[in-house]
Amino acid sequence: MKKIILMGRVGCGKTTLTQKLKNLPMDYLKTQYINYHDVIIDTPGEYAETKGLGAALALYSYEADVVGLLISATDDYSLFPPNVTCLVNRDVIGIVTQIDRPDARPERAEAWLRNSGCERIFHISAKKDIGIRELLEYLE
Repeated sequence: MKKIILMGRVGCGKTTLTQKLKNLPMDYLKTQYINYHDVIIDTPGEYAETKGLGAALALYSYEADVVGLLISATDDYSLFPPNVTCLVNRDVIGIVTQIDRPDARPERAEAWLRNSGCERIFHISAKKDIGIRELLEYLE
């Protein structure tokens, strides 16, 4: 299985997705530091939201085969600048999370990820088990 690093804002669903992909109990745990789960690297949202810590994400991306940029379908903005994927010499995929929420706007989140340079995008609901199988198949 390919190793993936998950990057995104606080609360976008990185840890929940990690728990779902690893068949772990779905418990809310605030990620305090970079967590390695065999083939999944879960990162704190503060790293993506802070310029100085963002550089650490760039370095950690080299330990993965795939970079997963996450945006919640409920987010009001994107952290990822246009064409940011060209800075990484790894596959970069987009992951739209929380698509099952009533206030979700997955098309907007997908547009932001495409603008960032993601060509492959997965729509995920970890709670309703939507899109998980497709993501796992991609990572195999």
